[in-house]
Amino acid sequence: MAKNNKKIIIIPARFSAKRLPGKPLAEIGGKPMIQLVWERAMEADIAPVYVATDHHAIVDVIESVGGKAVITRPDHPSGSDRVYEAIENIDPDKTITQILNLQGDLPDLTPDIPHKLSAILDRGTTDLATLVTLANREEAARLQMVKAVVSWEDDSFGSALYFSRAAVPNGTSTLWHHIGVYGWRRDALARFVKLPPSPLELAEKLEQLRALEAGMRITVGKITTSPGGIDTMEDLEAARIRATAAHHSD
Repeated sequence: MAKNNKKIIIIPARFSAKRLPGKPLAEIGGKPMIQLVWERAMEADIAPVYVATDHHAIVDVIESVGGKAVITRPDHPSGSDRVYEAIENIDPDKTITQILNLQGDLPDLTPDIPHKLSAILDRGTTDLATLVTLANREEAARLQMVKAVVSWEDDSFGSALYFSRAAVPNGTSTLWHHIGVYGWRRDALARFVKLPPSPLELAEKLEQLRALEAGMRITVGKITTSPGGIDTMEDLEAARIRATAAHHSD
């Protein structure tokens, strides 16, 4: 697909994670995790790709493979704030109108993910886009897995009504696992980062609730499987096992 200079992919990557310090540089299959995410984003071939980070070692990794990275402040409260600082530095003239906000801890990211986010934004009826996949009951019971309550318009698209760490909605066997990637309209991101944290956001510790409480529309698309996020050492070891298995099957 031809690149569109009105879009950009930005991958926020904070060096200091509480449970896994230096997480973006953790090796999986012989490569730093952030490099794997960057490679998948480049494979999408949909827009220029930048990594936004607070650490020069992460910049060095990305630039060593020919990529682009920008240094951002270390004290951002969220990835969205980091992405906003990055886009203002990269494109001060505001020629870019759509931002595909991936995550630096999704080494199993598939290149179709930015395409799906982009397709939602291109419909022109939303402030931001995100993705979900089906969750089973065992997965839904885990507080670290965020659930999305969605009003579906059709088989492909719906509107997010709520996000929770609880297994909601009650009374149905169909639960949706929220994948923490976003497609932002640039003006919506600019508005979002200027809002104070909202009551529901603080209660659930989920920043996307700030957008809902501010009346923003979040449109949701479906993907078939979740790219495994890396939050703990157990997650990292599981990703390393997957990488080894994939290497041996090649």
